[in-house]
Amino acid sequence: MSETDDALALAKRSGLPSEFLYLRDAFPRDRWTAKLDETAAFWLQMHASFRGHQAHMDGLVSQWRANGDAAALHRQLIPALQSFLQHLDGHHRVESGRYFPMMRRIDPKIGAGIDLLDRDHDAIHETLEALFQSGLAFHQAVTGKAPDAADKANRLSDLIDGNARPLLRHLEDEEDIVIPLIQLRGLHRI
Repeated sequence: MSETDDALALAKRSGLPSEFLYLRDAFPRDRWTAKLDETAAFWLQMHASFRGHQAHMDGLVSQWRANGDAAALHRQLIPALQSFLQHLDGHHRVESGRYFPMMRRIDPKIGAGIDLLDRDHDAIHETLEALFQSGLAFHQAVTGKAPDAADKANRLSDLIDGNARPLLRHLEDEEDIVIPLIQLRGLHRI
């Protein structure tokens, strides 16, 4: 991995470099509210749902840390986590498998930005796998009445906390590339 790639790694970056933002500069966020392309509007709705999922899980973790009730955490968090993992994984598969290749053809100049988003998906997938494994371990500990259920809950909670910043960074950066591309270039040209 080059220094540039490392500086742009999802875990490290605080935004996109200017060369990836030329379309957003032409169609800034303050114009995203009116008359958005149907696909762009749907994309933003999907991202809002991921932000909502993350916030919901963050709230459950905060409650658990305040009251320490691992059984209550289990009842609420495991279904929320399952939904989040399935939804996000499916969304990324559609993006990387269908939309990103189309976007490269529509505007080849944005290829480096799409490559970055694909690398983000790989990093997020690793986190999703860790969340799944940790959620499974927590579920097994609670249902098996294991003495280390609180430790498993703490591990899962730490992973959920650690996932928030990179996920939110990715969603924002992806929107800065994708929404203006859809709006200005359209996906119907393929």
